Amino acid sequence: MINVLIVDDHHLVRTSIAYLLSQECDIAIAGEADDGESAVVQCRQTRPDIVLMDIRMPGIGGLEATRRIHRGMADIKVLILTAHIEDSVARHTLDAGAAGFLSKGAEHQEMVDAIRHVFHGRRYVSKSIAQHLALANLSGDNTLFDQLSQREMQIALMIVNCQRVQEIADRLHLSAKTINTYRYRLFDKLKVSTDVELTHLALHHGLVDGFETVRG
Repeated sequence: MINVLIVDDHHLVRTSIAYLLSQECDIAIAGEADDGESAVVQCRQTRPDIVLMDIRMPGIGGLEATRRIHRGMADIKVLILTAHIEDSVARHTLDAGAAGFLSKGAEHQEMVDAIRHVFHGRRYVSKSIAQHLALANLSGDNTLFDQLSQREMQIALMIVNCQRVQEIADRLHLSAKTINTYRYRLFDKLKVSTDVELTHLALHHGLVDGFETVRG
């Protein structure tokens, strides 16, 4: 039996996926989580085989949650579930230990096949996502975000997800001073000077959806 933890901040998405997967004789739902912190906690408690992980969520988000799960529970495989993904985010997520990417637009059977594929120790990338990443690599158009370290990318994503410095520090178990050091370092690399400018740049490169804005 393949035990799956579903992680997404949208209740309807989680329940829909749980219902579909529960129809499979070899898949069981280990639980659901609506943010990265809860995902890590549930992984420690239930030890699922596979985690279906959204990237853009409140709190530490899917990238940091994937890193923590891989670092502390490497036997658990994380399959990123996303509508679309920027090349630089994909690279950082793979570096964090993700076993692959599944498009939210995938058919039911593809999702089941992907879970079984990853369960047996292989990577899986949806055709639409693979094509996007291949075209990005062929074009050679690296974005400014490719310069960032994994930690800098994580903090950048948290900033554009409307999280303040102290909130990020608390969630990542770092000091506010350390977060600001990372913040100004990534500002320098990206040639921006404010959180708003960072968000505009992230919007331009598709790292954040248009309805997500930085708090004033």
